Amino acid sequence: MDIRLFNTLTRKKEIFKPIEDKKVKIYTCGPTVYWYQHIGNLRSYFFPDILKRVLMENGYKIVHVINVTDVGHLTSDSDTGEDKIEKTAREQKKTAKEIASFYFKVFKEDFKKMNFIEPNFWPKASEHIKEQIELIKKLEEKGFTYKTSDGIYFDSSKFKNYGKLANLNVKGIKAGKRIPLGEKRNITDFALWKFSEKPGLRQQEWNSPWGIGFPGWHIECSAMSMKYLGESFDIHTGGEDHIQIHHTNEIAQSEAATGKKFVNYWLHGAFLTFKGEKISKSKGGFYTLSELEEKGYSALDLRYLFLTSHYRKPLEFSFHALDFAKNSLRKLKEKIKSLDKTKKINRKNIDLAYKQFLSYLNDDLNTPKSLSFLWDVLREDKLNDSEKYKLATIFDKILGLDLGKEEKIKIPKKVAELIKKREELRKNKKFLDADKIRQKIYKLGFIIEDTKEGVIIKKR
Repeated sequence: MDIRLFNTLTRKKEIFKPIEDKKVKIYTCGPTVYWYQHIGNLRSYFFPDILKRVLMENGYKIVHVINVTDVGHLTSDSDTGEDKIEKTAREQKKTAKEIASFYFKVFKEDFKKMNFIEPNFWPKASEHIKEQIELIKKLEEKGFTYKTSDGIYFDSSKFKNYGKLANLNVKGIKAGKRIPLGEKRNITDFALWKFSEKPGLRQQEWNSPWGIGFPGWHIECSAMSMKYLGESFDIHTGGEDHIQIHHTNEIAQSEAATGKKFVNYWLHGAFLTFKGEKISKSKGGFYTLSELEEKGYSALDLRYLFLTSHYRKPLEFSFHALDFAKNSLRKLKEKIKSLDKTKKINRKNIDLAYKQFLSYLNDDLNTPKSLSFLWDVLREDKLNDSEKYKLATIFDKILGLDLGKEEKIKIPKKVAELIKKREELRKNKKFLDADKIRQKIYKLGFIIEDTKEGVIIKKR
């Protein structure tokens, strides 16, 4: 079956054709490791995970790169402000390396909990300075750079079709209060290398042919992606907020340096929203996965929620929606667990249903339809229990919900203490007080069942 993907570059769904037969090279813009990744960030890694699983299910071998931005990402996308890593290091009185290592470790733990398949490479920007300098030198040799008092800049006016990814009207962008021109020749020019204001003050700075400093954010992704995937590769993914600046600049500097098409397919995910707006500290909904876990939700509850919406559509976050996802996943697992697996399987039934399921996902990763189809399969009278179980486990290779897997319940310390207290009350025949404890435990997301064999704890 053909795989169709919506290409931001052409603004249409296209049949996917890799550069190399049965091999797909993918680059995903990774985390800036100066703070915890919130659940909106996690959605940006969810759809590349589905993409990988779909491609693998179609017989492709994947080479996937997710970069780690541990230097060079300033507090403003317009090459101004402080380096985010340096700022956090100063505030927490730690080294930049300690900050980056800590938050990258937390991110990888969340990544694993979400059942995201690890990339082949996690390149760090700070460990690829040589490659970034070499790429800037290429651009310099070809006449695409110029020097200002604060760094080396890319001259966007010299690159034909600058802004093609975002359909930018470059002439219509004016310098103003929010977009200072400064020494830049054009408002869309961007820094390739920034000079240290006072060499020795920054924790992360390097010698270069132009002076002591650090790389610009955009050059990092071009240098690292081309090192591991080549000068031209198949798919680049990221959040829709990267289209106008970051990815536009990646294309310009990469194609200017090589003279080749940089990426064939650009895929962008829509925002996770809260009360109709992008999740942010100021607007709300800025939860981390750990904070949701403290409230009794699991990473797979969140993954189920992500599956209910197409990756190119905004998904409204609310605890009502997350409760629905949590309850749906619980019912789904209970249904699958109850199936009689001793029936004889008709291979034709399996093949027909699998083909239908995969067709939804091959159509631009339509997870809502594929998830709905799983429920249809479980309700289908023409399929026996063994066939339903087999299909659910096959479908889960892409859905990634651990269907059919026995779940080990992790009981928080607070809940464990309440369970112990309840048992003591029951021994002393204080059943009304014990029932009040049961209700507290229920509110914390757990159900207690008293059986002849003892107490059974279940997630609510």
